[in-house]
Amino acid sequence: MNKIKTSEPVNYKIIEIKQITHDTKSFKFKLPDQSTLDLLPGDHLMMQADINGQTHRRPYTPSSTPDDAGFFEIIIKRYPNGLMSGYIHEKKVGDEILLAGPTKGGHFEPTMAGTIAMIAGGAGVTPMIAIIRTAIRRGYKTDMTLLFANKTEQDIILREEFENYAAKYDNFKCVFTVEQPSIDWRGHSGFIDENHLQKHLPPPTANPLIFLCGPPVMEYKLREAILKLGYEKTRLIIP
Repeated sequence: MNKIKTSEPVNYKIIEIKQITHDTKSFKFKLPDQSTLDLLPGDHLMMQADINGQTHRRPYTPSSTPDDAGFFEIIIKRYPNGLMSGYIHEKKVGDEILLAGPTKGGHFEPTMAGTIAMIAGGAGVTPMIAIIRTAIRRGYKTDMTLLFANKTEQDIILREEFENYAAKYDNFKCVFTVEQPSIDWRGHSGFIDENHLQKHLPPPTANPLIFLCGPPVMEYKLREAILKLGYEKTRLIIP
């Protein structure tokens, strides 16, 4: 199997686009046959684009796994004022995008921990997707907990996939929280806070590896709450 990594941006062709939520799309890119990206789950690629006469760059974490050959996938949420997200959301199948890497990010290997927790807000779940998919598909015995916060139910990226994993695999637990619940919502409402963490995270005695990714304010508040609850600072990864 040929593993691909580049230090300079290279054009990759879009071979499939899927609508994931009302403002989030999955983009699948072509790789040569029998080739994969040279990455660990959680590593990222650097996207480059010329927009309005200026060169812009932004990191994106592939949601495909290191075992996926012939393609890789990136899931991207479009933001109202996001130059890069707006740029790629206008692309069509057959268009090409400049990407460099992969580059080491907040990745995971089974030797790092027997228990992991992932706390995500909105598109902050994208670094976690490849970790979860890889662990499930390779049959890791790692205990995994995903705490996933969104504004509404309609914003939950890959909700059905995560629910299917939780129903099928004893070592995967998923807890959704929405800020603006509908009248039929039966899950948690509001925000992820210290009480929510204490209720759903594996205990500090399990020495879990904790991944945290979301809006900056959320990351700051939850980082402080995690440390206050007694989790080791060295076990906290912010991709």
